[in-house]
Amino acid sequence: MTTEKNNALLLVVSAPSGAGKSTICNRLVETFPDMIYSVSCTTRAPRGEEKDGEHYHFLSRDEFINRVNAGEFLEHAEVHGNLYGTLESTVRRALDEGCDLIMDIDVQGAAQIRAACAALSEDDPLRKRFVDIFIAPPSLEELERRLRGRATDCEEVIQKRMFNAMKEMEQKDDYAHLIINDNLDVAFEKFVNVVCMERQKRD
Repeated sequence: MTTEKNNALLLVVSAPSGAGKSTICNRLVETFPDMIYSVSCTTRAPRGEEKDGEHYHFLSRDEFINRVNAGEFLEHAEVHGNLYGTLESTVRRALDEGCDLIMDIDVQGAAQIRAACAALSEDDPLRKRFVDIFIAPPSLEELERRLRGRATDCEEVIQKRMFNAMKEMEQKDDYAHLIINDNLDVAFEKFVNVVCMERQKRD
């Protein structure tokens, strides 16, 4: 999907758990070598074989907070006592190198990025390259069926995921593109079509 002109996109992708977001995004990265995942920062310790700069940028809590105060993050949040966030410099660097950058992120993080990009000048490359996409299941009933089909979560976790999904679905209209994942192959093709269409807008 590479072109001579740098019209790389910042693809901000959200979905309820079980909607197929990770599967679709992983396939995109595997299919198109110029499409990569954004690497977030975190204050949690590395796990297993995680490498700094590849899986996460591992920062001390003080360094993270200092960079938040300096306005360096496009979005950030605290999850289970650990801080996570995306540096604006990381995103700009990847886009300048001609890579489509996928940000697999929840609706709260997407809202932060949407607001940050909207606050930039109209000719700012980051604002012009921002594209938000929501991947949804065909119905909440189907989503629950998929979650139960995993056979990995207890009833309490399933109910929590369903509650969160209902809240997340309420924000789907905030996104420029909505992809219903009724069939994985079809949803993947729709995603590719969105990327092609958004690139054409910028030619």
